[in-house]
Amino acid sequence: MMLRGRDVALSLLTVGTAAAVGYLLRSDRTRTDRGELKANVGARIVEDVPDGAVVVDVSSRELQSIPVVRDAIGRVLRADATEEWTHVTLETDDAWDVVDALRGSLPYYEGDGTAYNGIYVRCRDRIVVIDAIGWARLEEPIR
Repeated sequence: MMLRGRDVALSLLTVGTAAAVGYLLRSDRTRTDRGELKANVGARIVEDVPDGAVVVDVSSRELQSIPVVRDAIGRVLRADATEEWTHVTLETDDAWDVVDALRGSLPYYEGDGTAYNGIYVRCRDRIVVIDAIGWARLEEPIR
């Protein structure tokens, strides 16, 4: 059995179209399956620095390179939040990268229950503790 040029071209066109549609459907499904990524950066003014915690200056390049940190620090200082946490929420595909950067590139203090976990930052004459959490809202149940 011999295939003609037109039959081969038609077969290739069909296979190529099916592959393109499959790719588009898969990329759309992957995005939907992942759900909505969020990170919450919280900040609070504290009076004391726990033993063993390293205090980072607010002008630190590592600190300034992390999105939303300046917003969180500015918000906590404006609110003079010593009794509660102020929060900045980031809703982007790289939201969890903020959590990883805060906990991985800066001296993160892991408390023993007597002090707050987080990065202790000196802002003028105040000490601010910053922490971040990330989460995802899944649009489809986990199987």
